[in-house]
Amino acid sequence: MIQIPEDAIKCLDKGFVRLVDSMGGDDAIVQAARVSYGQGTSKVSQDRGLIRYLMRHRHTTPFEMVEFKFHCKMPIFVARQWVRHRTANINEYSLRYSEARDEFYMPDPEHIQFQSALNKQGRMGEVPTELKQKVLDSFKEISERSFAIYSELNEAGVARELARSILPVNLYTEWYWKNDLHNLLHFVGLRSDSHAQYEIRVFSDAMAESVKAVAPFAWEAYQDYVVNGMRFSRIEQSLLEKNLPLRVIEDIGEDIAYQLTATLHAAKPREEADIYSLYQKQGGSDSELDFKLKWDSGEIEIGNIRELREFKEKLMSLKN
Repeated sequence: MIQIPEDAIKCLDKGFVRLVDSMGGDDAIVQAARVSYGQGTSKVSQDRGLIRYLMRHRHTTPFEMVEFKFHCKMPIFVARQWVRHRTANINEYSLRYSEARDEFYMPDPEHIQFQSALNKQGRMGEVPTELKQKVLDSFKEISERSFAIYSELNEAGVARELARSILPVNLYTEWYWKNDLHNLLHFVGLRSDSHAQYEIRVFSDAMAESVKAVAPFAWEAYQDYVVNGMRFSRIEQSLLEKNLPLRVIEDIGEDIAYQLTATLHAAKPREEADIYSLYQKQGGSDSELDFKLKWDSGEIEIGNIRELREFKEKLMSLKN
């Protein structure tokens, strides 16, 4: 029976990801950014804002101060994709010193598909039941036969470092894998993507759960600015400048003015009579009556002041 550690996340049929240790979290990112030996700012909201600023402007070094050490078990073919990310420290189970275990990856039938006609690295389409069974039988036959021969060679005294070469890449291996948060997020960005191979994606998704727990503000910023964010090339920006209607830009600018007003008021409450003038200072152009109707609706969202002002600056550049 395959043993999965209690604190591990099971991956595929026999693999797992287990967070062994971590160093630092959101507080370590903030400390590094401020070159501080203390606990950073006293307000959690300020720490969150700084982390979001760092992620938004791609200041990556502070994120390298957070480290994760994982114990992982995966098929060898997954491990070979994994080590393409060359920024980690790895110590793998050695088949020169230890004997292989009879543990081979057997794909779930639902993940047996045809080679994609559109993507040379992908799969697609529904495979007939008979062919799926043939695939599973082939996996089983090759795995059992190769392991039997490997065992015979071991018993005959053949060197393990040579005997291991007869084993297929669906054999499971294990390693300890340590990496910093910046490079781990890069790994997750590529390997949790929908275009990544399913068999490595499940491991990436499992490690992402640890990032969420250890550095929640960093994970939130990563989702907002990297995964769900968007950047434009010079050509794309030029097209927006030429074709985006001025009215659309002005409407968005109005929304920003309202959000800035609400955010500033929440941070430092103003007298009711002073709120409209505060809105005007943020570039708002609605009449006082229209402003009051929208303000009293309670539907204005509060955001991050620096982020809103940066967005406004980008937006106004499209008018030029």
